[in-house]
Amino acid sequence: QVQLVESGGGLVQAGGSLRLSCAASGCTFNRYRMGWFRQAPGKEREFVGAISTTGSTTYYADAVKGRFTISRDNAKNTVYLQMNSLKPEDAAVYYCASGLLSSYYASDTTYDDWGQGTQVTVSS
Repeated sequence: QVQLVESGGGLVQAGGSLRLSCAASGCTFNRYRMGWFRQAPGKEREFVGAISTTGSTTYYADAVKGRFTISRDNAKNTVYLQMNSLKPEDAAVYYCASGLLSSYYASDTTYDDWGQGTQVTVSS
């Protein structure tokens, strides 16, 4: 089982930036596609973005495209989510997840292990 620990959340003003990190252990990290999801109060969990095993391919939800960037460092077993130009509607608990499938990256059912989440709050 993969253990995932997110960090980097916090309070930021609208227009600001945050970088989330997700450290993995208990796995051969470079075998796993990694995803970021978020869940706001009263809403369903939604896909934010994903990155392939090598980091050569990334996918983003339309709502964050052009503002968020996913990267990974396989030597450090860590995936990152750089969030720029944050909006109040980006406020949520952000989760990273790992999966072995290479397709259906936007579906949370294709991820096997999840972190505990990190809170992102955006003030207007």
